[in-house]
Amino acid sequence: MKKTLLFLTLTSLSTIFYAQNSTEKELALLETPDQIETFLAEKKSKKNKLITFNEEKHKTILAKELFKLGVGGTKKTENEFETTYFKIIKKHKKVYQRASYIYLDGNTFDKKNLNDLRKLIINKYNNGAAFDYLAKQYSMDGNSQKGGDLGWITKGDLHEDFEPFILNNYHEVGEPFTIDIPKNNWYYVAMITEEPKKIVEIEVLKIVEQN
Repeated sequence: MKKTLLFLTLTSLSTIFYAQNSTEKELALLETPDQIETFLAEKKSKKNKLITFNEEKHKTILAKELFKLGVGGTKKTENEFETTYFKIIKKHKKVYQRASYIYLDGNTFDKKNLNDLRKLIINKYNNGAAFDYLAKQYSMDGNSQKGGDLGWITKGDLHEDFEPFILNNYHEVGEPFTIDIPKNNWYYVAMITEEPKKIVEIEVLKIVEQN
């Protein structure tokens, strides 16, 4: 009986080792987008995916370790139930910008009252009130709790009607301006809060194997 249990244990460990070793070999051969797409299709698991890490947005221990690797570099993590493999597919710098906004609902105010309120907000800012404080006081959406901060953003991150006003580079840092999107009844006081910045991003292939 003991010999049988020992045999089954060794067989199980051998199978796990072979599967993991096989996965590592497969990962080492992956280079092109077509190869990666085929590999993910064959694995057929929602846990297996391509993930983008941003050096400003992702500050976990894992993310910091991945950023130290070059393209093609790999990392493996393990727990009792599964082994996870990470492979760096791309590494580049992308231009990001940071902004904040105060949203006013055009369904709540008529145009005159809305414009008067925006003038009041801008005057308060120019007289020393912090923009994040004003956003918490006046903004009419959930982002008010963050002081209106959008974080670091780039093309494709925002609503297509709103994004061009923020990413057009027409405004100085710290200079409040207004945005009107009448078709949606969206009205804003917005402000660029940081100079454009190149931020490192990595595209990472994540593969999860059950132990």
